[in-house]
Amino acid sequence: MQHFSRTFLAASISTALFVPYTQAQTTLGDSVQEMPTIDQCLVSAEENDANAPIVVHSDRLQAINGDKAVYSGDVEVIQGKKKITADSVTLHQQEQVVVAEGNVTFNDGEVKASSSRVTNNMAQETFSLENTQYQFLCQQGRGEAAYIAKTGQAVYQLQDGSITSCPADDNAWRLVASSIDVDQNEETATFYNPRFEVMDVPIFYVPYLTLPIGNTRKTGFLFPSVSYGSSDGVEAEIPFYWNIAPNYDLTLTTLYMQQRGVKLDADFRYLTSQWGGGEIKGEYLPGDEKYREEDRWGYQYKHDGIIDQQWLVKLDYSKVSDIDYFRDLKSDLGNREDGQLVQEGKVAYRSNSWDASILVRDFQILLEDNNKPYRLLPQLEFNYYTPLWGRYVNFDVKGQLSHFNTQDKTKPNAVRAHIEPGLTVPLSTSWATWTTEARVLATYYQQELSKLEDPSLQAQLDEQVTRVIPEVRSHARIFLQRDAQIFDGFTQSLEPQIQYLYVPEEKQDNIYDYDTTLLQTDYYGLFRSRRYSGIDYISPANQISYGASTRFFDDEYKERLNISFGQIYYINKNNKFTSKKDASDSSTDTSNYSSWAIETDFNYDDYLFYHGGIQYDIDLNAMQLANSTLEYQFKDGFIQGNYRYVTREYIEDTISFEDLDTITRKGISQAGLVAAYEINPNWSASGQYYYDLTEEIDLEWMASLRYQSDCWYIGFTYTNQLVKWKNNVVGGDNNDPVYDTNISVNFGIQGFATKNRSYTAAKELEDADNSIVYGRPFYLNN
Repeated sequence: MQHFSRTFLAASISTALFVPYTQAQTTLGDSVQEMPTIDQCLVSAEENDANAPIVVHSDRLQAINGDKAVYSGDVEVIQGKKKITADSVTLHQQEQVVVAEGNVTFNDGEVKASSSRVTNNMAQETFSLENTQYQFLCQQGRGEAAYIAKTGQAVYQLQDGSITSCPADDNAWRLVASSIDVDQNEETATFYNPRFEVMDVPIFYVPYLTLPIGNTRKTGFLFPSVSYGSSDGVEAEIPFYWNIAPNYDLTLTTLYMQQRGVKLDADFRYLTSQWGGGEIKGEYLPGDEKYREEDRWGYQYKHDGIIDQQWLVKLDYSKVSDIDYFRDLKSDLGNREDGQLVQEGKVAYRSNSWDASILVRDFQILLEDNNKPYRLLPQLEFNYYTPLWGRYVNFDVKGQLSHFNTQDKTKPNAVRAHIEPGLTVPLSTSWATWTTEARVLATYYQQELSKLEDPSLQAQLDEQVTRVIPEVRSHARIFLQRDAQIFDGFTQSLEPQIQYLYVPEEKQDNIYDYDTTLLQTDYYGLFRSRRYSGIDYISPANQISYGASTRFFDDEYKERLNISFGQIYYINKNNKFTSKKDASDSSTDTSNYSSWAIETDFNYDDYLFYHGGIQYDIDLNAMQLANSTLEYQFKDGFIQGNYRYVTREYIEDTISFEDLDTITRKGISQAGLVAAYEINPNWSASGQYYYDLTEEIDLEWMASLRYQSDCWYIGFTYTNQLVKWKNNVVGGDNNDPVYDTNISVNFGIQGFATKNRSYTAAKELEDADNSIVYGRPFYLNN
């Protein structure tokens, strides 16, 4: 009996059967070029697979009447990117249909499957699979089906099937339906009578469901998340995404809270070619069952746009139904610590030498007091700048016209006009800078005093005020560098700087504070020209600020250590005080020096980090303010200790409170410990603890444990937060702190129709709903 090459025999018979419909590749011996097995999504396949040559390999062949051929024994059928293997394959010549049976595997570059029977029309690119286990190669998804049919280009119909994003041998969850339509081009899956199962246990059922299965934006339901908390009970969140257009979309979320009811959220995003983009959010909870049966709502509109490269349009407007909204409800509009919501709009125009803008601004206050902030209705700004003598002398003008309005009868309304021309002489070399500027601050006030209920304030203020104050500032800085003497192999820089500032003293008690607050006087604030953020009070100055920074760089010029320290010398000692008072009111037993301000950052071998800052009062020989953070990082986590300290006197001098006792009795002295650890690729843990040393009480506890697999996650969180004191005053007898304790369990799906939640423990700390959040306050040049 003559023996033939298996490959040569298969190719010869294929040629006889399918010419002229197909042209098989024929070569003597075993040198036929075979298509490789495809186990990933092909991005460059033949445009028309039906015209690709067909190659069949088998151990045995039986031809019947020249109409069909039956292959058996380890059969392979290859056409373009498609490959079928089976125990037996029947080729129908006239119909160009392949029927494969017995241990069938199928792979067309878009889906691979194991089936009991496959029927494939090679000419029309349609097929059916029976009793199949499948996996999509171009998108996430695998599962089982009694019957799968490909009816069009990348369109699949599954009967009595299931789908999941979990990897093989992981049946943590799946969707089971009587019928599933999968369109890979549109990246959507449509389910009829689907039920959601966890570990093969049915959880919920809906009659109809459509989901996106790819990474592109597709209309459909996103996977729900379920959680439990002691505050609101069981929570279930079901989001629906509507891909309206390439530049518009809308997310609608239904949130069920066991103890409150059903909250509806909407998030609409848009992007235009001419006006920029924005976002509109809305939230509505009808009849909060836990909050006096009242409707609760909130909305936010943000827009940012640049028109014709010169016009700027900006809008930021938020409002909620009540002051406890963020403390009671999970919201995307703000945080539980927010004390106010901004409501403003701005239009600006800019050119090469000038810019102008109009701004309107209001606030919604979320605090339990009668403080009503000022509204700007409106504020006009104009700025002009031009060089006068090359790059040696510059001229600029800053102008502002503001209308302040409030419903608070203890505060006056006002119109303020301000103009501020200035000359600047900037000189610089590669090792030094010296900038000198002179300005004139001219301001006019028209104050409405008739509405005031306080006669003493009405008598103190003037209806019309004109104020003209000159300002002179000269600031010099030198950059020096050498090889470090203390640390071998390091480069050390020294950056001393000095500034002289002169502003004559002028009594300004007849002007109310409309938008002016005291700025923090840390090291970087020593060299400002203004002590206040606004212009209602121009503090007098006749002073010299001096300080220096030194930095240490390793051989890769990576900054490892910096130390900055400085101080102000008041030539006129009365200028040391920050309030609007006469020189005669000041104390005479203080020095001419400000507090020392010191800042330092340290990075040891990229695993030990430190940041610290202090302000030390030399008159009191005591610290006014201090903060310190030490963080140790290791391969799978970190641990951080931090401390903050502020005296009550410093708070009284810098921040205006009607009743400071509702915030603190003795100032701030708080210590905290934060840690996070990735136990393994699936498990992570994090926690934090803060303690108030002045009142000797806990401020906040948080502990979290999270499990995350490739297709689902579950998190357990415990929080215990100080929310208030029993009598709304800090400390004292029979006045206990009030805590909000919450235990929550959060469960969700990962995969198609969800965002990939590649959380780290540190990331979870940053996103946690805590009053004090994790941060990395390290400012080295890395």
